[in-house]
Amino acid sequence: GELDIVATDGAVLVVCEVKTRSTVAFGDPCEAVNWRKARRIRHLATRWLAANEDCWAEVRFDVVSVLRQPSGAALVRHLKEAF
Repeated sequence: GELDIVATDGAVLVVCEVKTRSTVAFGDPCEAVNWRKARRIRHLATRWLAANEDCWAEVRFDVVSVLRQPSGAALVRHLKEAF
């Protein structure tokens, strides 16, 4: 597995999962991040933190939802502290 985005927001390390869909027929893209997926992302983040020497006092887990529109545009939603 891999982490989609690892970034910083000031002194906070942000681990962000990105979910993209072209339809909401199977639910909002954010709904694809269930407890199993969140647990896997937390585990990967722990491994990432162990492999990097920087010390982060705070880690935040976000989700970015991308819903493709028929026009070709995208509806993007950023959920901070999603889990």
